[in-house]
Amino acid sequence: MAFSVLYLLIIFTVATSVLLLILSIRYYYARRIHNFSEKLFIKTEELLREKSKTENLLSRVLPRQTAKELITQGRVDSKKFQMVTVLFADIQGFTKITDEINADILIDQLDKLFYEFDSIVERYGIEKIKTIGDAYMCAGGIPKENLTNPIEVVAAAVEMMGCMKRINEQHNNGKEIWELRIGIDTGPVISGVVGRNKLTYDIWGSTVNVASRMESTGEAGKINISENTFLIVRDFFECRFRGKIPIKNKGDINMYFVEGFKPQFSGENLFSPNHDFIVELQLVRLSDLEEFVLEKLEKGLPENLYYHNLKHTVDVYTQVEIIGRSENVSREEMLLLRTAALFHDMGHLIDYATHEEMGVKMAHEILPSYGYTAEQIAQISGLIMVTKLPPQPKNLLEEIICDADLDYLGRSDFIPVSNALYKELHEHGMVGSLHDWNALQIQFIQNHQYFTKTARRLRNVNKDVQLQNIKRWMDELENNAYL
Repeated sequence: MAFSVLYLLIIFTVATSVLLLILSIRYYYARRIHNFSEKLFIKTEELLREKSKTENLLSRVLPRQTAKELITQGRVDSKKFQMVTVLFADIQGFTKITDEINADILIDQLDKLFYEFDSIVERYGIEKIKTIGDAYMCAGGIPKENLTNPIEVVAAAVEMMGCMKRINEQHNNGKEIWELRIGIDTGPVISGVVGRNKLTYDIWGSTVNVASRMESTGEAGKINISENTFLIVRDFFECRFRGKIPIKNKGDINMYFVEGFKPQFSGENLFSPNHDFIVELQLVRLSDLEEFVLEKLEKGLPENLYYHNLKHTVDVYTQVEIIGRSENVSREEMLLLRTAALFHDMGHLIDYATHEEMGVKMAHEILPSYGYTAEQIAQISGLIMVTKLPPQPKNLLEEIICDADLDYLGRSDFIPVSNALYKELHEHGMVGSLHDWNALQIQFIQNHQYFTKTARRLRNVNKDVQLQNIKRWMDELENNAYL
């Protein structure tokens, strides 16, 4: 008996010792893993901070898209752009100024001037390329291509001239100590990043050379543009022909002085734009937005959207302009209508049931980069939401987009469009048989009314014809079933 107890005690002691050894080993390795995890966490945090610093630094010296490409790919490919507007600005007689003004005052004023220039080009979405001493270079249409860059760059140049005059008035009692000379050309360029230790974004090509010649052959206090630029911007700015200049491999090029914004687009003076100019610029910029949205819809919409497809968006986009013109809406109201038409079904890229809400969300994300104000986006959002059935418009713009959205009810192609809508709704489980669908259509068309005089004039008669066709078809089905 005593032997059995002793035997059990030994076994217990050995088992306890083994367990304690295992626990101590597990604790030892757990401590090591914990310490390693802490060190890994600290190193990861340090790497993330360094990565963030690197990305912030790159975003300051390179365009955002270029910086992103460099971070993700480790390199930046050279890229050719077909339409870029290049601006060179130079302070006339800078060397003479340095002899007359205290160095600290000179640098302070130059810094303020270039800060003003930076603010102007940023507001117009123009890319600053570099400054060399008293020279300033920027370009529009890179790295994001657009159709508006000639107008934006010339507008920036006019505001730069106004800024220069304001600085002279504030600091030099109106005396023209600072004299600015600007040259501009529009055409193709090649962009890329040069340097190894110090990265620099730059552009090359004949357009850069011509813009530089426009500046060097210009006059103090003048904006000298090439004919390439003039042909695009002449409707917005007061321009005066000033002669020709021979350019190597290009022959003689016509040059024009830009005097300022046209009177209808001028604000307080010829050097500042008014609201009408901003709206006209947005209407030109709408072409870029249209291309962006329609491409997204063409590539991204589900294949089973037989009605809410690209064609429907184009139809509504066209109709809001037709009805809007007939209803005499303003230029800005037309901008809001056409933009809302582009976005009113864009939410189908995300969700079918809540596509209006998704369209509003996408408008808030995309439109600021196209120069839309918060107030404009709010109005566009309201126009998108009012297309939700049943339509309940509260003002003329809402009436126009509602009529445009249901324009097919009074068109000659009503039957094929209606069949496409039925097929779509049926596949989404929102309607039953074709008979049920036509019964719903009869009820909907009988209760529907076009809101604008234009839509009633253009579509009411044919809408009534289509309603009678559906009723007759339903009667024939019922009679055949009875027989």
